[in-house]
Amino acid sequence: MIASEWLKLRSLRSTLLVLAAAVVGMIVLGAVIAYNTRNPAGLDPEDVVASGPLQGYYLGQLLMAALGVLVVSGEYSSGMIRATMAAVPRRLPVLLAKAIVFTTVVGISMIAAAVVAFLVAQAVLSGHRPTYSLSDGSTLRVVIGTGVYLTLVGLIGSSLAWIVRSTPGALVATYAVILVVPILLELVFPSWGNYIAAYLPTGAGQSFSTSLPAPHGLSPWIGLAVMLGWVLAGMSAAAVVLKRRDV
Repeated sequence: MIASEWLKLRSLRSTLLVLAAAVVGMIVLGAVIAYNTRNPAGLDPEDVVASGPLQGYYLGQLLMAALGVLVVSGEYSSGMIRATMAAVPRRLPVLLAKAIVFTTVVGISMIAAAVVAFLVAQAVLSGHRPTYSLSDGSTLRVVIGTGVYLTLVGLIGSSLAWIVRSTPGALVATYAVILVVPILLELVFPSWGNYIAAYLPTGAGQSFSTSLPAPHGLSPWIGLAVMLGWVLAGMSAAAVVLKRRDV
């Protein structure tokens, strides 16, 4: 089953293009951000900390959310899901195998992209202002955490795609969860919206993937646990829906 899902993942040109765009985008944006922040005077605090050059994850989360949706919804739109479920009537092994393959491929790619983006950025900054190394304090956690966060965002997209079964619908739902709802909470309910937003995927993910904690943010490991909880809840709901619905 895992071999089959791996074959599907690497045989889709759109999948490889989205993954490549995320990797290249992370690295290029890291270099550009570093170049533009060589002079620390007048910069925002988030631009001069270790996670500053990793702000390319804003683009990365959009692409990984889309990739997570596409690896599932693409089978429904093409009709391939019928053949897949006919071969594996129990269904849940399909969900598990797809999640394992996605987590492995995307996790390795995104962590590698974050590490390269960080190292390239430090090379660009060298000689202009103090730089960071992976052995400095929480820097390694932040760099690896960026790749982990992007992978988990993709898994949330996958779980919503299993539930919605539509590419546009799943994309809207995923972007609403990771982008729209946190902003609305902070704007509409400024007194307490920030506290709730900290427990949403974006707030929880930022707690372990940034060097500059938010005023109402969670601690890094609590944030990681909350983010994993979102993924587990989404996959559990997807499993229930997959078992109960016809293909």
